[in-house]
Amino acid sequence: MTRILIRGATVLTMDDEMSILPRACVAIEAENIEAVGQEPAGKWDEVIEADGRVALPGFVNAHTHAAMTLVRGYADDLELQPWLQEKIWPMEAMLNREDVRWGTLLAIAEMLRGGVTTFNDMYYFYDAVAQAVEESGMRACLSGVLLGFLPTAERDLEQAVEFANHWRGRADGRVETMLGPHALYTVPEPLMKKVVEAAKRLGVGLHIHLSENKREVEDSLQQHGLTPVAHCERLGIFEAGPVLAAHCVHCDEKDIEILARCGVGVSHNPGSNMKLANGAAPVPEMLKAGVKVGLGTDGAASNNNLDLLEEARLAALLHKLTHSDPTILPAEKVLFMATRGGAAALGLDDKIGQIKPGMKADLILLDMNQPHLTPLHHVTSQIVYSARASDVRTVIVNGRILLREGQLLTIDEEAVMKECSRRANELARGERPGRH
Repeated sequence: MTRILIRGATVLTMDDEMSILPRACVAIEAENIEAVGQEPAGKWDEVIEADGRVALPGFVNAHTHAAMTLVRGYADDLELQPWLQEKIWPMEAMLNREDVRWGTLLAIAEMLRGGVTTFNDMYYFYDAVAQAVEESGMRACLSGVLLGFLPTAERDLEQAVEFANHWRGRADGRVETMLGPHALYTVPEPLMKKVVEAAKRLGVGLHIHLSENKREVEDSLQQHGLTPVAHCERLGIFEAGPVLAAHCVHCDEKDIEILARCGVGVSHNPGSNMKLANGAAPVPEMLKAGVKVGLGTDGAASNNNLDLLEEARLAALLHKLTHSDPTILPAEKVLFMATRGGAAALGLDDKIGQIKPGMKADLILLDMNQPHLTPLHHVTSQIVYSARASDVRTVIVNGRILLREGQLLTIDEEAVMKECSRRANELARGERPGRH
């Protein structure tokens, strides 16, 4: 049983009091946090001297499509529907299982370097995503995307159910599973009802895109007389839990009340929403109503990176601008969203999101001895407004060190980047017979 001691760090616990502990220790035994504060007695397999560093819970990327790293930069500066229907979906139709595994490894390498320790993924060939997670030591909540317009939709649901049941709790407990109906407008009601029934039967949650752009809301009002959020409630979608709704950009006051009352988690994805010009989600209003809100990057094709620190900064700045109020979303709230808020949105806040005894040892160390982080007046503000992904020096997931002093220990970055570049070029040239 491995024991690791982090000594002398400034610890941002993200506990109920949002405690900040100067020059504190964090003791890790096996996969759990053993003690925080004073150094406990005992022998250590590894001691990390962390003077000048900040320890905080690992970031939670609450919504992404990891293997879309392969189409990063392929289709920029387009509206959502043409982007999906004319560019992204046709290229994704050529993907194979190994493409997805390599693309996911690339995404994991990028996320680990930026301090992300958990990601919530919806994609194709989800067993390949799970394999990449298992190999890398990452923590993830995984679901296979379900698209009702595909002729294989019914079979895809059966396979998604088998995957969710098989992989749940595997990889030393680091894999959680959900079902992933893409959206109300891509999954017809009869199939959606089957998805909800399957989720209830399995005891897993749902990951869905919701109210992402104005057209989606307008179409829903025309077809059903209800907003997408209200339509989800009518269909019983929110009765499967936990439910993670990605985007929720165009939500009115009644929608927000429904999300709060039904305990729906929301992933706020400011970078993707701004790039696709979908708008700014009413996040301050959601938080005030008690909605569980985390941060996500979305896929690298619509962002175009997986940097959650950047998302935190964008979220803070975006809402100050749209509300004409510099106090509306302070740094402390945004950092909470990036860590504990994301964990709560995924229903994982009993395991991750805080540095306190009994929680899983998912934490990161930032090097604050940098010109752009000097002087250090307020540590939380400095992280949100000034820190960079490259300031992350150490990443620990489930008590295992995955990034040590900037060096990835479980992924051969050079090999992954080379292979992903080769595969992405093949896809862009159309040199594939189709998905298999």
